[in-house]
Amino acid sequence: MRRPGHQPPGARTPPEERDGTALPAPVGIVDLVDRKPPVWRLYLRALGPGLITGASDDDPSGIATYAQSGARFGFGMLWVALLTFPLMFGVQEICDRTALATGKGLGELIYLRFGRPWRVGIALLLVVLILANALNIAADLVAVGAGMHLLHAGPASFWALMAGTAITVLLVSGSFLVIARIFKILCAALLAYVGVLFFIKVPWGRVALYTLSPHLQLSKVYIALLVGVLGTTISPYLFFWQTIHRVEDMREEPAGGDRAVPLRRRTRKAASAKLATSRFDVFTGMAFSNVIMFCVIVATAATLGRGGHQVIIASAAQAASALRPFAGHFASAIFALGFIGSGLLAVPVLAGAGSAGLAGLLGKSTGFSKSFTHAPVFYGLVGVGTVGGMALSLLAVNPITLLVFVAVVNGVVAAPFLVVVMLVSSDRKIMGEDVNGKAARVLGWTTTALMAAGAIAFFVTGGL
Repeated sequence: MRRPGHQPPGARTPPEERDGTALPAPVGIVDLVDRKPPVWRLYLRALGPGLITGASDDDPSGIATYAQSGARFGFGMLWVALLTFPLMFGVQEICDRTALATGKGLGELIYLRFGRPWRVGIALLLVVLILANALNIAADLVAVGAGMHLLHAGPASFWALMAGTAITVLLVSGSFLVIARIFKILCAALLAYVGVLFFIKVPWGRVALYTLSPHLQLSKVYIALLVGVLGTTISPYLFFWQTIHRVEDMREEPAGGDRAVPLRRRTRKAASAKLATSRFDVFTGMAFSNVIMFCVIVATAATLGRGGHQVIIASAAQAASALRPFAGHFASAIFALGFIGSGLLAVPVLAGAGSAGLAGLLGKSTGFSKSFTHAPVFYGLVGVGTVGGMALSLLAVNPITLLVFVAVVNGVVAAPFLVVVMLVSSDRKIMGEDVNGKAARVLGWTTTALMAAGAIAFFVTGGL
């Protein structure tokens, strides 16, 4: 038997032995075997939760927002891609690290960190987030249907219903490994927006100028759209998805069986390697997300926004249709393929994120790696999102109306959720040695202040 307090050489000190916290004592120290694969293969295999989180951020509603900014203001918002990248990376790295350090999702950590009054308030915010996500799912399913219709594949309503049904069946009956592989394949669909740039003439000199030099405008429309872009890129559901997907990823590792092994139960070398590859994953995902945003704005600015056309974009499908006279039918079809793939990716992320948060906060099992019988509350909430979204997609509701409402909700709840994330990740009793450093604190609280200011500015300028 292991003597009390004894650890293998190089192991990290569990925070509960050091600080006397209420967290349960570790079952044992896991020493991961170093097989020393090539470095490039190690990092390629690490791509998963961060990449999928970043790609899901560019869902059809996000694409519509970026297309609108390019059509209305040309290259005037390209600088935002440089601003949002470090903010997104900072926030998602913090969320990812909370899962790595504890082996728990954000909902479970909220339960550990806060008392009952706080938990009730956060639960109410999560209910609002789940309902907002259902509206976003509806808009995304409508976009998928519209994209298929643009490709002459049949009625939009039929494909919206088919997409929603297929996703629901997959989430309830499929294994997590299958779901994760499908997610990775769908990420590739977003490369379509990079491909569009090869079919249009882009003034790269102007692009560089507007990217590196902010061109702010004090108009009501510009501020409202700027807040919309910020709210689209830094959305609360991404915080919860990053943690639950990382936990799922850790459960699939052979070292822990079907349990997520936190960093503190690994040797120092193994923990450092996992932390490094996970950060690379998050960095890659956030960079990918911002590159796609950049490409959509460039494509629409170079076509729809040139010469004072001022095309009003209400959906990703409308953006694809509007591109046709300027960039040709093929470019329009590629654009449509992009948001079809991103919609299919975003729907399960939207449904799973808030569901995992609320189920974890209620002390229930979460995750797609769990069976329906082991996580009924989680799957029930997922069903509310997907089935509710399918029902809403069949109603004669303007998608842009749904998206405006969702943007407002995300803008309002983003700052409170960021405060929660920062308090959890700054708690040494929970995080141990992996508590936020100075850079993480600066980036996290700066993002929180910016999102709060954006929400205030939206209402002050009469964005509604």
